[in-house]
Amino acid sequence: FFGQKTGLSVSGQLEGEMCATAFGKIYTFGPSFRAEESNTPRHVAEFWHVEPEVAFAELPDVIELVEDMIKHVVSAAMEKCPSELEFFEKHFERNLLDKLRNLVDKKFGVATYTEAIELLEKADAKFQYLPKWGHDLQTEHERYLSEQVFQRPVFITDYPKEIKSFYMKQNEDGKTVAATDLLAPGVGEIIGGSEREADLDKLLAAMKERNMVTEDYENYIDLRRFGSVPHGGFGLGFERLVMYVAGIDNIRDAIL
Repeated sequence: FFGQKTGLSVSGQLEGEMCATAFGKIYTFGPSFRAEESNTPRHVAEFWHVEPEVAFAELPDVIELVEDMIKHVVSAAMEKCPSELEFFEKHFERNLLDKLRNLVDKKFGVATYTEAIELLEKADAKFQYLPKWGHDLQTEHERYLSEQVFQRPVFITDYPKEIKSFYMKQNEDGKTVAATDLLAPGVGEIIGGSEREADLDKLLAAMKERNMVTEDYENYIDLRRFGSVPHGGFGLGFERLVMYVAGIDNIRDAIL
């Protein structure tokens, strides 16, 4: 993507997990870089990342925290920036204020990945990419679910373990992980999170499957080796949240 060998700072999550087990609740806020070549209206090579990590939290706790945070932030924007939002509604997205009130007032939807795939397979819609269990959801799938099916933000949970990261807690079915993505109308995914794997043997097995060099992660592994607690967290793409609140349809217009 960058035309040369490049070292990228990615997520602060692994260090954040260590801090959370010391302090209970923490967050980081800083730039993250993508290695994938994704030239779309919702991807940038460098984005700003809000990443909370919370000790003694399982997946339902992570979901509750995400919903409370998003509603709090949007409520604050509506209260403090009414004239700006009126401007965005006039020039960028019709019925923007109704969309934001709907977000604040209604409970978010929840569906498992398996249920989402079944809904997409039955959908009366033509997709560029056919939905299939075991494959990641594309933006067109995410938007169909949030805009057409649920008509509000929706959490998709319990993804196949093969398409998610090594650190996500493996569910008892052996096929899925305790992960969630929050899909928002008009944008698609704005948050990805999970309960983290606290079982040392399962974590090491997941790393081995991905041919990871465990010596590079000794501190992270020690967090499990010497006893862990259920914990979880999520990452919020800040520009995507700005896109959603402002009704802007290209992430490049949200960077500044």
